[in-house]
Amino acid sequence: MTEARGSAGLDGEAYPPGTPCWVSLMVHGMAATQDFYGALFGWEFRPGPQQLGPYVRALLDGHEVAGIGQLPSDRHLPIAWTPYLASADADLTAERVRHCGGTVGVGPLDAADAGRMAIASDSSGAVFGIWQAAAHLGTAVTGVPGTPAWNELFTRDTAGAAKFYETVFGYQEEPLASADVDYVTLRVEGRPVAGIRGVGRGLPRDRGAHWLTSFEVADTDEAVTRVTGLGGHLLKPARDTPHGRVATVVDPEGAVFSVVHTEGRSHR
Repeated sequence: MTEARGSAGLDGEAYPPGTPCWVSLMVHGMAATQDFYGALFGWEFRPGPQQLGPYVRALLDGHEVAGIGQLPSDRHLPIAWTPYLASADADLTAERVRHCGGTVGVGPLDAADAGRMAIASDSSGAVFGIWQAAAHLGTAVTGVPGTPAWNELFTRDTAGAAKFYETVFGYQEEPLASADVDYVTLRVEGRPVAGIRGVGRGLPRDRGAHWLTSFEVADTDEAVTRVTGLGGHLLKPARDTPHGRVATVVDPEGAVFSVVHTEGRSHR
């Protein structure tokens, strides 16, 4: 069974501005990608808005949880999960992005009657989406296997990134008081919604600053086995953290994501 969206936002209402409300993946092979994630998370699919080309929404027990779209054959963009951050006014948010040194690559534009969207990058180049909800509020269920669990920005400049997102979206910042970890939690209305992790020179040379989405699973180690059996591969082995057991994996097209079994959640 799934649980209706609760802490993520009030039922029937849009997510509060700044809250990650949706994740979307653009790929070259949509059919193969649907097969992979369908087998991994139990997702089913139905058509979504086609403004940017073929697009489907992933369903878990009938609830919309994520999107997968088709990249044009002549576009060789990085394959990556992109979090969409809620906005009450996508055009105004896009202007703030530009004012703070970011760029807006797509939109703002209407996605049929679903809402208004844009795809932007922050001042360090990390790509994210902007979503102004209309008929489509965003991810409709959280907290169960197969749903987005957390979004985290990896960057060399934690302070600069935090300032950018605070100015654009109005987050409250909560730096982690640790000499060993460079981390800032972003809060909306007092609730943690995303994180910024400073990695110094630890970013791969072929990847600059980027967002990483984690998906909830019932068993992290079993999920890793399933990923590799479906043609993906392991990037960072499963490890225990204060928030649960997490591993970072790569799908067959190269999209990096994490799987996590949240501490204290039995998923029975």
